[in-house]
Amino acid sequence: MNAFRALLLLFAGLILFCSFRQNEEGPAGIEHVIVIGVDGLSPDGIKKAETPFIDQMISGGAVKWNVRTVLTSASSQNWASMIMGAGPEQHGIINNDWEMDEHTLPAIVNEADGRFPTIFSVLRKARPDAEIGTVYHWEGFGRLFQKNALSYDKHFSTEDSTATDFIRYIKSKKPLLGFVHFDHVDHAGHHGGHGSPEYYKSVTKADSLIGAVLKGIEEAGMKEKTLVILWADHGGIGYGHGGATPQEAEIAGVFYGKGIKKGYEIAQQVYTYDLASTIAFALSIEQPYAWIGRPVKPVFEGMQEPKNLWLGEKTVEAPVIYPDRNLYAQAGGLFIDQKPVVKIETKAANSVTRYTLDGTEPTPSSPVFEKELTLTKTTVVKARTFDQKGNPSPRATAYFRVVSSGKGNGLTTTFYQEKDLKRLPDFTKIQKGSSWTSPEFALNKSQISKLLKDENESFAVRFEGFIQIERAGKYTFSTQSDDGSKLFVDGKEVVNNDGNHGVQEETGSIELKAGKHPIRVEFYNNGGGFWLDAFYKGPGITKQLIPADKLFVK
Repeated sequence: MNAFRALLLLFAGLILFCSFRQNEEGPAGIEHVIVIGVDGLSPDGIKKAETPFIDQMISGGAVKWNVRTVLTSASSQNWASMIMGAGPEQHGIINNDWEMDEHTLPAIVNEADGRFPTIFSVLRKARPDAEIGTVYHWEGFGRLFQKNALSYDKHFSTEDSTATDFIRYIKSKKPLLGFVHFDHVDHAGHHGGHGSPEYYKSVTKADSLIGAVLKGIEEAGMKEKTLVILWADHGGIGYGHGGATPQEAEIAGVFYGKGIKKGYEIAQQVYTYDLASTIAFALSIEQPYAWIGRPVKPVFEGMQEPKNLWLGEKTVEAPVIYPDRNLYAQAGGLFIDQKPVVKIETKAANSVTRYTLDGTEPTPSSPVFEKELTLTKTTVVKARTFDQKGNPSPRATAYFRVVSSGKGNGLTTTFYQEKDLKRLPDFTKIQKGSSWTSPEFALNKSQISKLLKDENESFAVRFEGFIQIERAGKYTFSTQSDDGSKLFVDGKEVVNNDGNHGVQEETGSIELKAGKHPIRVEFYNNGGGFWLDAFYKGPGITKQLIPADKLFVK
């Protein structure tokens, strides 16, 4: 009996050992990994565009809808993090200006060519004879990895030629690791705006290319042995990206094919640099200690979510306040000689939405939204959804600015055409262009576009006027801008948000007395997409867009 029990214990131990070895060495049977990277592809794009092939991958595979990117949410540092299993703090690629021979932060550890170890170089060392290839649409991707680690390295100028060559490569070489990069979705985001018809059309085009890649894998006879991963470098908001918002800094990660659970939604937190770690795990390659990424093991059959997984407090889907956000423009809107109508849509099932109109945070005791509201004055509407257990959603906020014409409201706005601005210019030394009166601190894209000459998108704008302060006290101002901006009150610099960047926010405070105060905002755009918003808060005033009814020309 004792001998039999000992045999059973030995058998159980062998099973556990084999299971442990399998988890350490990765899933069995994956002989090829194909990564499809789509620059600028957001979760919103996948959900709202026509994407039958991506939908097929999601329903037949595993998805994480909110993979967190590194910051800033720009291309170079995120593509680098994807293939390097680490963030900018480790690999040193901190912005889109990075070059191998011109950068400020060295990698924490270098390979012979000076670059941080990538999945390509790590795989090459582990399997010297492996076929490893990449085909990319954005030429800048090619500067991020060790050239001697690749069997095949090609750049093409269009998404179609990129896909055609990559499919040919798959069929002819059947790579252990193939990585393709498409750039056209990001182009559409910059040109038409994220969430625009042009953007969704580009996502649908990406989906068709993904479908062609999947067909190429099948025609190569690799389907039953291939793991396919869909990834992106960032999302976007308005006409750009680079800021620290969920729209910009969250992507969808999709896993499909050999060994992947079907219809599975990943619970564990996932970061963009986990891609390289997951590839290494899938191919049973030990990752370097310098990597901080972790393989996304729960996507594989027979593997579970981490035992120490902490998901925090449960939240439900946020409500939508209409008029909804459009591109960069905040929810709500400017209403001149009109009374805005507020509608709030509850998105979470079996839940109620509560709202406030006085700037306070919605609570379980706030009024329930049941029908449309008509506003008669400038109002910040805040709303939260609560499920039957009281779990809240993130807060939704909309800024309704109501102003009457003929009362002297507005700002004197002056346009300046410049070239390749990298910081705010000295406005006393540049030539003025057109001037007009703006109702608030905002840029009209169609109006600005008509003023640009010779396809030069570098310009500056200066807003000048007065702000009415009702109560004395400390006021905090902020600008959200792409590119740089500064805000002045009483001739004093309060906010410095200068320099080339995506939409980012900077703040500053000043003590003000009741009455009118001179206010000025200076803005410039280096090129591409642009945006400006100016906010304030103070005694009895919740943070909001500086209202048009508080701004005066004189």
